[in-house]
Amino acid sequence: MSTYYDDLETRSADARASAQLEQLNQILPSHGMDPLADLSGLAKLPVLRKADLSARQKENPPFGGLPVSNVAHIFQSPGPIYEPGGVTKDWWRMGRFLHAAGVGTTDIVQNCFGYHLTPAGMIFENGARAVGAVVLPAGTGQTELQAQAAHDVGVTAYAGTPDYLKVILEKADEMGLQLGIVKAAVGGGALFPSLRQYYIDRGISCLQCYATADLGNIAYESDAMDGMIIDEGVIVEIVTPGTGDPVPEGEVGEVVVTSLNPDFPLVRFATGDLSALMSGQSPCGRTNLRIKGWMGRADQTTKIKGMFVRPEQVAALVAKHDEIDRARVVASRDGEMDVMTVRIETAAKDAARFESTIVETLKLKGTVELVPPGALPRDGLVIEDARSYD
Repeated sequence: MSTYYDDLETRSADARASAQLEQLNQILPSHGMDPLADLSGLAKLPVLRKADLSARQKENPPFGGLPVSNVAHIFQSPGPIYEPGGVTKDWWRMGRFLHAAGVGTTDIVQNCFGYHLTPAGMIFENGARAVGAVVLPAGTGQTELQAQAAHDVGVTAYAGTPDYLKVILEKADEMGLQLGIVKAAVGGGALFPSLRQYYIDRGISCLQCYATADLGNIAYESDAMDGMIIDEGVIVEIVTPGTGDPVPEGEVGEVVVTSLNPDFPLVRFATGDLSALMSGQSPCGRTNLRIKGWMGRADQTTKIKGMFVRPEQVAALVAKHDEIDRARVVASRDGEMDVMTVRIETAAKDAARFESTIVETLKLKGTVELVPPGALPRDGLVIEDARSYD
């Protein structure tokens, strides 16, 4: 089995940028956008959020008027949001991850992702077919039957959420069945170090990916297990939550993805997840950028004094004053009362000059605290809920 899925994984940064710019410029006109001179222009294009997509789909079902072709399936995710699916080779690019996880033509994959309405089952099935593996379409539930089937058909690889494999293994132990699973490709939940070690102790190599129903595979682990390598079919930006403004490398922000899938291109789609770009390249030899993996949710909408405060409002506050570098809203308690403190990173000295803008933008009065440039944490939070709910 080849080390790499294809030559795209080891191309130079310049070659990758040039190819992705060409693909992007073929997509943009279908979204009513002009071609770009270089990829840096992507940051000036509008961000598409799930709430916007859901609203557009209600007005123009099922896909909100987005350019879609070669549809073989229609899926429904919570919202509801509807996603198209194709059947051409590696349509969701999951084959690249499965190859990195060591899955190939000699494997039988027990696919424990759901097949009903949601696309996860078909996403991994399509990827398994792309690497030539045989699929046991197990779906979710019926653990005793899952364990029995894994034993009877000789399953060698598992695909599903990180924790469900442990349930199957323990059920097999209880039934006295010896399973041959030695590889696991997981997603859709947190893979805690203790759980990964549990699998290692049982002789199972377990790698994880980061994927969504709308975009397919975004990033994945290799055997180096040093960050998550961005997939070759997407462009990933990390931006300040509530905005489309990229943050410096290493800072935490919201993951915004442009999918170059010609059948269902999405431009600057906000995932609502937090992560950060890593410096350097993976020790495995793949040359694309890496992210640190899932680091929480970017939608930090918080109710303070009975009013919702949203990241977009904090971004609007920053935009109204040139001298504000960053802002962070902190919700706390004074006895039984909510307190809102707005921490503003600025060289300015007069806090009072920002008070009216805060009321106008956040619709609440709050204490203004000025801090020097660079003082606020670079952790992706623009709204911090410091209240205790014990």
